[in-house]
Amino acid sequence: MAPDVAYEPVSVKDVLSEMKDTAELLIDLSYSAVLSGSDEVAEEVLALEERMDVLQLQARMSLLMAARSPEDAEQLAPVLGVVGAAEKIADAAGDIAKIVLEEIGLPDAMRAAIPEATEALVRATVADDADYVGRTLGAINMETERGVRAIAIRRASETGKRAWITNPDKDTELRAGDALLLRGLDEGLAAVFETATGEPYRRPQATEPSSADLERAVDSIVTMKDMSELAVDLAYGSVLFDSEAVAEEVAELEAEVDALKSRLEAWTLRAAGRVDDPVELRGLVHLAAAAETISDAALEISEGVLRGLGAHPVVAAAVEESDEVIVRLTVADDAEIADRTLGDLELATETGMRVIAIRRPGEAQSWVVSPDAATRLTAGDVLVAKGTRAGAERLSALAGDRREFDA
Repeated sequence: MAPDVAYEPVSVKDVLSEMKDTAELLIDLSYSAVLSGSDEVAEEVLALEERMDVLQLQARMSLLMAARSPEDAEQLAPVLGVVGAAEKIADAAGDIAKIVLEEIGLPDAMRAAIPEATEALVRATVADDADYVGRTLGAINMETERGVRAIAIRRASETGKRAWITNPDKDTELRAGDALLLRGLDEGLAAVFETATGEPYRRPQATEPSSADLERAVDSIVTMKDMSELAVDLAYGSVLFDSEAVAEEVAELEAEVDALKSRLEAWTLRAAGRVDDPVELRGLVHLAAAAETISDAALEISEGVLRGLGAHPVVAAAVEESDEVIVRLTVADDAEIADRTLGDLELATETGMRVIAIRRPGEAQSWVVSPDAATRLTAGDVLVAKGTRAGAERLSALAGDRREFDA
């Protein structure tokens, strides 16, 4: 049964900030549940979706109380759009999780969509006698020693209610019973998981696609996932920097996801004639619909900027509360990072920034989404990176571009 929600004075900025962090976490968790086939992670998605329902009601009530004139309504309309978009993202993430929990049908080839060098996400419940109990994340130092990040923690309170820590930091102390959401590579994940739970870590086995059409469909799902995630990041960036240029890139990504969805539906239908049980492919169609919903929601977040209404200060302040910032930088001709690969540069280590996408220049501009270590940077490339503000300044200097976003 859904919890009762009554009006109470809350900080709209704080609620919007939590909604942003929760929406981004939900996208990550829901796709990870599918790619790893994890019922446990899928269940966490549904729990977080319930939390988002409460947050969006609190935000809507507070905004309605704040609107006292036509001018207020005009200013607050884009804020309601941001609230509604975050709720849509949560609903789409819940639909993705149900593919796993309700066994809607998904080809085993989805497991092959996880390259060996790609980070995975798992849930680990801290055992009563675990070495981590009573220690802070800073003292454990799992990120430096194991390459594993705790991206969120679900904690049961004394009243039995579940509370989420969506941005745990070095001062966060772990307790017995904490559900850790861990991201990292297999070797490090195995060590941290076993230390936390006292149980062995098992990675799902991959299965190769049974036909070329199915392989293309699976590849399209992964691309749509990456693009929809990127669209959400850019949408919040467009609001933070009140940048119409970045908002326009969100619109372009949304159009590309729509096109991918159409192609995926065709490949899935063709693949249905070459598999033993076509019902297993239903999940692909559900995934495509959810990715499209997420990219549509990203466009709604940036709609106020696109339509010239600007970004309400409370939204920009909420986005700024996030531990991570998003920057858009152009690689200069004489930049230190020009004509070098991301693997050679080790930007994540050197600057703390992750390059999440690259837009190539030229007549037919194209996106490189989730670039890997072999991706070479060239002059004129537009980098979209995520990380700390200090890291953004260092990356900006390396790229020879002091601008964060074009206005």
